[in-house]
Amino acid sequence: MGDATAAVLHGVEDLRVENYAVPDVGLEDAVLRVEACGLCGTDHELYAGHIPAPYPIVPGHETIGVIDAIGEKAAERWQVGVGDRVAIECWQSCGTCEPCRSGIYRRCTRHGQTDLYGMIPTEREPSLYGGYATHHYLSPDSLVLPVPEELDAVEATLFNPLGAGIKWGVEIPGTQQGDFVAVLGPGIRGLCALVATRDAGAEFVAVTGFGPNDHPRLELALAMGADLVVDVAEEDPVRKFRDATGGRLADVVVDVTANAPTAFGQAVRLSAVDATIVMAGVRGQKGAPDLHTDAIIWKEITVKGALGVDAPVYRKALELLAARRFPFELLTRREVGLADTAELLTSMAGKGSEPPPVHGVIVPGL
Repeated sequence: MGDATAAVLHGVEDLRVENYAVPDVGLEDAVLRVEACGLCGTDHELYAGHIPAPYPIVPGHETIGVIDAIGEKAAERWQVGVGDRVAIECWQSCGTCEPCRSGIYRRCTRHGQTDLYGMIPTEREPSLYGGYATHHYLSPDSLVLPVPEELDAVEATLFNPLGAGIKWGVEIPGTQQGDFVAVLGPGIRGLCALVATRDAGAEFVAVTGFGPNDHPRLELALAMGADLVVDVAEEDPVRKFRDATGGRLADVVVDVTANAPTAFGQAVRLSAVDATIVMAGVRGQKGAPDLHTDAIIWKEITVKGALGVDAPVYRKALELLAARRFPFELLTRREVGLADTAELLTSMAGKGSEPPPVHGVIVPGL
């Protein structure tokens, strides 16, 4: 079927553009022609070596593309055909083990939590298991989601962070009409959590950031519907929240910060009695200074960890994007081809010469 081109991560900050053969398909699998792949925080953590990886790998797990070739049984199972635009869930599901049957396919006994797209070594043929490539192999256990016709490929890559916003900001904590919400972290997932909680009927939503680099994102949060934004490097978020709400604290706190050890302590202090905190931002094993655990007891706070999303929520995200009820076009975005992927990863990690965009997208055709 010809050659595919991929950006392959061989080690820490060692990304190389290489060619692979596009595989033939059987009855059960498919090949995707990648149109766009969103850049996740996990990607630049992998690139920087903060997350271990089974190098070499083709990164990328927020993938949108068009079915290029598909087997008969796969087409029947996924209800898609050649030429259809689809989104790819990065987790795989055997569909038969107990976790998969109960909908918790992230715990699939066949694939586990490491056998996911964007993290599979290229030594496993046919090597093309990530979105930073012109083509992406889809195994029989893939989860494939049709993209609404209203969405182009680049904007459809938001299915992943918006799915996280819905799952972490609404479904896990049970956010409902009238709730007061605090979102910690104004990155793409924080802004998507803002949108999701607003869509669920939250009465008041605050978004926090840290330092001057977050100021443009906090302004963006206001434009996308936040009632309050706080730079926690300059102001006390608890005092600002109370001042803005007549003394109330948050019913729901969504922590999507990255490498911010003090955020958990802030989440507890921002929480009202019987609040729910959703922890989705990793700390890099740095612990949680300024955390007073007794407050969790006295306030009867529920703390829930969040790992990944799931296909039904991604469908909701695609539907919400297609409805165009929220101004996602305001998101600052940068699109690059495979040759410039390393530079974008460096920028998204905050190490570039200019502030990083909120949304980075790899477009292999550029």
